[in-house]
Amino acid sequence: MGDDPARVSDHRPLILDEADPAHARTLAELRDLPHIEHIDLREPLRAEFDRLAGAAGSVADPDAQRWIYYPWRRALVGLPGPDVFRAVRLDRNRNKLTRAEQDRLATSTIGVVGQSVGHAIAYLLALEGVVGTLRLADLDDIELSNLNRVPGTVFDIGVNKAVVTARKIAELDPYLPVEIFETGLDADSVDAFLAGLSIVVEECDSLDMKLVIREAAATHRVPLLMETSDRGLLDVERFDLEPDREPFHGLLGGVRAADLRGLSAQDKAPFVVRLLGARGLSARMAASMVEVGETLSSWPQLGSDVMHGAASVVAAARRIGLGRKLPSGRIRIDVDDCLDDLAEPVPEGEPVWDDPPEPAPAVDPIGAIMTAAQRAPSGGNSQPWRLRADACALRIELAPEASSAMDIGFRGSAVALGAALYNARTAAAAHGLLGPHRFVEQDAGVVLTGVLTLGDGDDPVLAADYPAVLTRATDRAPGTGAAIPDAVLAALNAVAVDSGANLRALTDRDDLALAATLCGESDRVRYLTPRTHAEMMDEVRWPEDDPDVGIDARGLALTPKEWAGFEIARRADVMAQLRSWDGGAALGAYTRDRVRTGSALVAVTFGAADSRLEGYARAGTAVSRVWIEAQRHGLAVQPISPMYLYARSSGELAAISPDYVDTLASLQSRFLNLLGVPGHEIMALVLRLSYPAADTAPVRSRRRPLPGVDSRS
Repeated sequence: MGDDPARVSDHRPLILDEADPAHARTLAELRDLPHIEHIDLREPLRAEFDRLAGAAGSVADPDAQRWIYYPWRRALVGLPGPDVFRAVRLDRNRNKLTRAEQDRLATSTIGVVGQSVGHAIAYLLALEGVVGTLRLADLDDIELSNLNRVPGTVFDIGVNKAVVTARKIAELDPYLPVEIFETGLDADSVDAFLAGLSIVVEECDSLDMKLVIREAAATHRVPLLMETSDRGLLDVERFDLEPDREPFHGLLGGVRAADLRGLSAQDKAPFVVRLLGARGLSARMAASMVEVGETLSSWPQLGSDVMHGAASVVAAARRIGLGRKLPSGRIRIDVDDCLDDLAEPVPEGEPVWDDPPEPAPAVDPIGAIMTAAQRAPSGGNSQPWRLRADACALRIELAPEASSAMDIGFRGSAVALGAALYNARTAAAAHGLLGPHRFVEQDAGVVLTGVLTLGDGDDPVLAADYPAVLTRATDRAPGTGAAIPDAVLAALNAVAVDSGANLRALTDRDDLALAATLCGESDRVRYLTPRTHAEMMDEVRWPEDDPDVGIDARGLALTPKEWAGFEIARRADVMAQLRSWDGGAALGAYTRDRVRTGSALVAVTFGAADSRLEGYARAGTAVSRVWIEAQRHGLAVQPISPMYLYARSSGELAAISPDYVDTLASLQSRFLNLLGVPGHEIMALVLRLSYPAADTAPVRSRRRPLPGVDSRS
């Protein structure tokens, strides 16, 4: 280093590794110099790295440390090594840029010619970390008049513009390589500048050099970007894809650089107007061009226009670097023009509901029986049935058009149909019209039919459930987590067994926490799978929707935080982005919270030997009875529908979500094991049982009207 380490470089810092003996000697020399400032940032920056979410394992050498000497600052700064430094500095780019995208962009070398407008572009490229090496060119020094658009300081006056840019970038990121051409470019040096570039950004003042650079870019097949700081004019010339394209999109005809050499500014003016377009210039810029050489020494540029233009160039460079679509062409991104469209925003608060009046209850016995059937629970309140009644019988026919991806083989619809038939039987018993019932599969083209023959019988046990059928509701509000007495659990199990089913229950807090995690992950997959996401959003009813199907959005019992998250989660494009990252852990938070605050999670199961649709329908009776019994004991009930609920093979899981088959298979296996469901049993439905945390009635979703009947559930 010699006697004065400060003479190392005028634009590049010296990076020193204390473990290297030669570097250690240089450090000792620097530390002995009284005018060198020492700033040690290693510990605080390493602590910042340790606090970053997902930082562990993201860097190759987390313990590396360096000392950075800035000769123009006469400062020695201790920093973490390049891997940790980069991870911390660029962490807030995620997920606008993923780590993989950031790493891909870091392999590019970008050259910026002209360091007035180019200063902002080069700095912004470095700021975002979308470049691996920068190459800068400018022959001029900073003057005071440059400081209206170049973010330098008075200390930079008289310093070469490329050096000023390189220094500023070095103080931002000392590890980013920056090469400079302090003598600018000419026809002899342009090839050396362009060699190995991924992109060249041209922001020089000389019209003939603009053409020289384009001709060389075509030869080297390097894409070229240029931003003109008037009305946000951005030019993209993809010489990498179209090496034979005319410079400047052919706007100058067949003019070549040699044709412009030696011309005066006045002689070049017609070419400038053809290049920029007289009609496209702002009025102030066009008028100013008339004054250049008279009342103005050069054309004006505003710092804000330069910064805005730099952002558009960096956005274009990102697209090219990531292989995204960006053809040759020109666009104006005019901020002033956009401000002409300023308008008051429309608030995106909670929807305003204007509920129609309560319908009158059915007064005739058959109407009452049909109403009871219609109030049965069904997935997404789809009501997957058609009711047909006459004086002799009520037929409940499965409606395939109401099915969904998760309703594999109409198994969920069959459970709902069975619950509907049970409800109808309670009403018939209460009205003295009870007769025999049966299920019929594949009759006259109907997949499954539940038939209740009307008679003159009654059944006090059935009739006792009728009032509860009319008040049954889903309560999705968080619970208190209070334990359910053993006697209540026994009563629930008894009605399940009496209906020919079984009840598998989780009540241990640790088991519920694990179940919450498994159910939350299933919900995440449901959000990230396009078809199930679309169907889930279609299930939710808003004020502008058909009021008689779907789940009333108010019935979701969302907190303000959950409302905000749900508004985002409704967007298919957001889910597609999360899917591309395999992210979205927060998508399962709603279900995780509900299961964790519940008192129990129970699965109504039945024998696998009865796996036809009729078996699922018979299990629907047990579902309805367990639900009613739970509410009778003051419990709130919420169905929990894992995506795999009705899947019985990997092929059926693939039909639900082709991209998450293995995930769903693992979740299904772990969930069944946790509940203790043996291999010879099949789940009909999973219910969360809880004691409500607040004394508020759940919002009940409407049902489709029946002939002469309009009812609520």
